[in-house]
Amino acid sequence: MRAIWKGAVSFGLVSVPVKLYSATESHDVSFRQVHAKDGGRIKYQRVCSIDGEEVPYADIAKGYETEDGEMVVLSDDDLAELPLTSSREIAVEKFVPSEQIDPMLFEKSYYLEPESTGAKPYALLRQALLDADRMAVVTVALRQRTTVAVLRVRGDVIVLQTMMWPDEVREPDFTIETGEIKDAEVKMAHMLVETLAGDFDADDFEDDYAAAVEAVVKAKVEGGEVKRTPTSTKTGGEVVDLLAALQRSVDAAKTARGEKPAEEKKKPASKKAPAKKSAAKKKPAAKKTAAKKKPAAKKAS
Repeated sequence: MRAIWKGAVSFGLVSVPVKLYSATESHDVSFRQVHAKDGGRIKYQRVCSIDGEEVPYADIAKGYETEDGEMVVLSDDDLAELPLTSSREIAVEKFVPSEQIDPMLFEKSYYLEPESTGAKPYALLRQALLDADRMAVVTVALRQRTTVAVLRVRGDVIVLQTMMWPDEVREPDFTIETGEIKDAEVKMAHMLVETLAGDFDADDFEDDYAAAVEAVVKAKVEGGEVKRTPTSTKTGGEVVDLLAALQRSVDAAKTARGEKPAEEKKKPASKKAPAKKSAAKKKPAAKKTAAKKKPAAKKAS
């Protein structure tokens, strides 16, 4: 793993230098949109919805859409005035009972590794959290934005879990009509719970969907059902084709101006070279013949 952030956990007068690592990674199956005929990837262009023209990255700005549907374009100067921070401190605000934190607020998890100089205070903080059965609510700046997070213990490691803001958790806007629940039904539900009771072990579960996709793909590869999409070798061929196309364009432009293409110029030159030499030898002979005939014409007259 590679550290993505370095800073320090501070609580009271204690400071623990730490490194931050992503604790999770997604193994979700992802597909690409391709042309069913040849397997070529589908490309998307950045097109303006008003004029229909493609927009280069240099002309793309950030816009905020209001509730009325109007668009407010923010300049670089506007963004520079926003309250961003580059603080490298994980500041402990308070220690709260673990059951008070709604799991729905948890967003992303990170491992905290202590620097060599902070190993002992790191171990003390970890033990204090375990003994008190509490989480440390902290504020931390990640990607220049301050967010709320918690520190909790997982094995021998302290985990930092970022949290969503309260207004980001939606409230259900529906009601559930259950009707009357009878005692016998409740008793039966309790029996079902006891029947399926057990301890949680993440290894008991497997992503069947991902495994099934891999099996289908493997079978198609072994059966030769593969679209040969462009590779680095073909890319080289495309460069050659481009040069050939450019040459044809140059030749076409010359033809339009009444000039001969480069290839046509070379071929006649190689064939006519001997003819020019023989013509050069015959010219003197032609002059002599003409000189002999003139006097003969005078005698005839």
